[in-house]
Amino acid sequence: MAMQILVYRIFFVSVLAIMGCQIAVAQPNLGLSGLKPDDDPRLVRLGQQLFFDRRLSFNNTLSCAMCHIPEQGFAQNQLQTSVGFEGQVTERNAPTLLNVGLYQTLFYDGREFSLENQIWSPLLATREMANPSMGWVIQQLQNIGEYAQQFEYFPEGLTPATLGQALAAYQRSLIAANSPFDRWYFLGDESAVSEPVKRGFAHFKRLGCTGCHLVSDKEAKFTDQQFHNTGLGYHRSMGNGALASSFVVGGSRIITTMERFDDRRSNDLGRYEATQDPQDRWKFRTPSLRNVALTAPYMHDGTLPTLRSVIDFYDQGGFEAPGRDPRIRKLSLTADHKAELEGFLRSLTSDEVDHLIELARGETSP
Repeated sequence: MAMQILVYRIFFVSVLAIMGCQIAVAQPNLGLSGLKPDDDPRLVRLGQQLFFDRRLSFNNTLSCAMCHIPEQGFAQNQLQTSVGFEGQVTERNAPTLLNVGLYQTLFYDGREFSLENQIWSPLLATREMANPSMGWVIQQLQNIGEYAQQFEYFPEGLTPATLGQALAAYQRSLIAANSPFDRWYFLGDESAVSEPVKRGFAHFKRLGCTGCHLVSDKEAKFTDQQFHNTGLGYHRSMGNGALASSFVVGGSRIITTMERFDDRRSNDLGRYEATQDPQDRWKFRTPSLRNVALTAPYMHDGTLPTLRSVIDFYDQGGFEAPGRDPRIRKLSLTADHKAELEGFLRSLTSDEVDHLIELARGETSP
């Protein structure tokens, strides 16, 4: 019976192909074909449990999910930068974890190279989860009977390495491709997006945005995995926004309010903090634009509150700065161009996100 169904399906597809019909077949990872989750659902579930567990923080009040909120694109929409241990303000915006498995380097400054190792930065950072040491974290979890038993999954038991493997497995499962853009661009479904969205993508290519946000014939990561200086980091580091309440770019308000003066937060040197190379000052990693409509506010410090403010920022050429990427320039976009660009960016929202939220909250089975 199964063979008959397969034969009929092949025949049906062949007939439609001969007739010149295009067939759009939904694929969960359409547009990110090289991105694969961990094969073992048991390990993913363990990582998910840890991700939502506040006991991973020093005072049992903070979990990973409190800065990477599923319903907010696995980022954090309400705050410019996150609030960590005992109300301390962190220096950078919480990035989305959707499709985090595609990155070759992690954090805005690229200081880590694997999700397994990455977990220790927030766990040990004094402004984030504030644990005093790796050994402390492992000891606390070993004292929780359920984890001692669950980590028997690994021959070596609960260790810094296996804790990293579990959390990394869950993060790699957060694949959110298969957007309307993907169905149009990769499957040829002309009805998947509107004509203004198609024009928005044409502007995106014409303006050179694909130089940093890569799109190929086979997949669209929308990042070059590199680090660039847009002028924003320099502007903040030089004190040009450290104490101001706000300023306006192209009619869009850019948030710069600081509840208290914080020298570290206003002098973020970006990639330089990982390399100590002067050429890397104020460079930050190119984020993927997938699901970007879900993850406001934007930029490394969360100072751009909306997609339109991001478009305005680049339209006006960013900020003058030494070492600014030469591709940052005034664009002179019309109101229609901006609306079409925004529509294109919104078309990058995956149909898989709602399902990932349901899985995260345990409302359905993987």
